[in-house]
Amino acid sequence: MNYRHSYHAGNFADVVKHAIQWACLSYLQQKEKPFWSLDTHAGLGMYDLTGEQAQKTGEWQQGIAKVLAAAECPSAISGYFAAVRQLNTDQTLRWYPGSPYLAALQLRARDQLTLCELHPQDAEALRANVKQDFPARGQIQVHADDGYAALKALTPPPIKRGLVLIDPPFEQTDEFEQIERALHDGLKRWATGTYVVWYPIKDPLKIGEFHQRISDMPLVEKAYAIDFLAKGATDTTRMNGCGMLMINPLYGVLHQVAPIMNFLTPLLAQDRGAEWQGRWLKNNEA
Repeated sequence: MNYRHSYHAGNFADVVKHAIQWACLSYLQQKEKPFWSLDTHAGLGMYDLTGEQAQKTGEWQQGIAKVLAAAECPSAISGYFAAVRQLNTDQTLRWYPGSPYLAALQLRARDQLTLCELHPQDAEALRANVKQDFPARGQIQVHADDGYAALKALTPPPIKRGLVLIDPPFEQTDEFEQIERALHDGLKRWATGTYVVWYPIKDPLKIGEFHQRISDMPLVEKAYAIDFLAKGATDTTRMNGCGMLMINPLYGVLHQVAPIMNFLTPLLAQDRGAEWQGRWLKNNEA
């Protein structure tokens, strides 16, 4: 699967991912202590929905466009939608923020954000976007580097609280195996960090196998998965949905999952097979 993000910006998978990401960072903000966040596959940071690539697929029309048209949303993610609206003040939906931009909006002066992007041109564009939109935020660092290697190199961070977002493009056939190795490396060095992994769902059975391997990892103490299907998985060669795996999930966020996903699911549904479920894969404290 090749998930070059400029073709898919603002689609249903982005909305689910960014809603959960926003809720997690908002929860970390509730305490005075600083937090550190790492985005292992940061992308460009900002996407033009009127550009050639986004227009070729038009996926944002079944994603962020439908959600923004809703009258109300859960308070936990109201800031996310407000951020998108503020970028599009002329009522025309053109700009969609990626995970780095949304994370940067949630930083306080004492927090830190590290962004990794392997593609050299995308890394330069990301660095330019950060410099333009957040010039006074010296706590943001951009690395033109492999995010998996950075996770291993940068943990444990000097700040004990924090979140790692692993959001790969799934251009490699062994992406799930790479994620598992990265989680092992990260947990070995930073056992108390929260790790959030986005993944596409084509064949739900293969996702179940991935979940089982995560549950079997000795270093994993607590793992919770949110799986969303925008349509029934009748064609397992296509992306039918997406999931968010949370290692060491923030308990306050878990209470917000149902309101968030109950709000998003009917808006992002593409047929009657749309559904979501959240469940513990492992909870050694239960």
